[in-house]
Amino acid sequence: MGSDFIAIGDTVTDAFIRIKEASVHCTIDRERCEICMRFADKIPYEDVWVIPAVGNSANAAVAAARLGLKSALVSDLGGDYFGEECFQALKKEKVATEFVSTHHKKKTNYHYVLWYEDDRTILIKHEEYKYKLPDIGEPKWVYLSSTAENSLEFHGEIEKYLNSHQSIKLALQPGTFQMKFGKEKLAGLYKRSELFISNTEEARRILKTDEIDVKKLMEMLAGLGPKIVVVTDGPKGAYAYDGGDAWFMPPYPDPKPPYERTGAGDAFSSTFVVALALGKNISEALSWAPINSMSVVQYVGAREGLLSRKQLEEYLAKAPADYKPKKI
Repeated sequence: MGSDFIAIGDTVTDAFIRIKEASVHCTIDRERCEICMRFADKIPYEDVWVIPAVGNSANAAVAAARLGLKSALVSDLGGDYFGEECFQALKKEKVATEFVSTHHKKKTNYHYVLWYEDDRTILIKHEEYKYKLPDIGEPKWVYLSSTAENSLEFHGEIEKYLNSHQSIKLALQPGTFQMKFGKEKLAGLYKRSELFISNTEEARRILKTDEIDVKKLMEMLAGLGPKIVVVTDGPKGAYAYDGGDAWFMPPYPDPKPPYERTGAGDAFSSTFVVALALGKNISEALSWAPINSMSVVQYVGAREGLLSRKQLEEYLAKAPADYKPKKI
């Protein structure tokens, strides 16, 4: 049986280290902040949580499964304890695992999340797996996100597959190394994208611009080929553009202050795609996506707070009157 939604990208285990003895120093406009700790010292931490089977694409696959789509993941794991733990966590979430490859002589990706106050800094390392795209059939949507530094050739494989299966819609949410490859090397995938999603800082990095106006950023991104562009701006809200109309969407009000922000962007992006896959329009997708982000930041890690469709629709039904997209 085919899938509605197939995510492609690396899977990781996140170890959250709750830090209390640190400070944050920012530029005057808060565009760049640094976390500082004492050097060459022993620094106590409050607690640690280890959460398997996360990462942009794994988070998206789980979000889609919880929202009721037939979801699968194309990913790579090491042949170690953490790989098996990730594999079982995906199965438990009802994410199809037939496209998950285990590399017995490799480690599973393992990231350290330095969690201070309500935000985090992540120490990342992507293991260099030998990437290969299986025959994924013809899902409604492919969701492509973070892969390792050695994956450029793999992106060529994905582009070729998509071009020979024109019915598949591509959602592109670039990760660290996909941004480093540059828009020129991934030009074919940008052109093939139905939907592109990033945050404002990532959009500027990809475009190599200092442009502040988000609408102009979206127009520049649309110039690379995507039919729909979505740019998120953290707690300020999110924006969408379809080549003609542009919208601003405020965040869903937090029931209590955010606890930990990891996965908020993935929850937003994947929920937006799921809404489109279910036949919703851009305005409806913009109303769905912030609800899952709001829920995720109430928990540790990217997965625990992801909602079922019933839960999401309950939040939507009790949303305040001003919780709606506004044309800009």
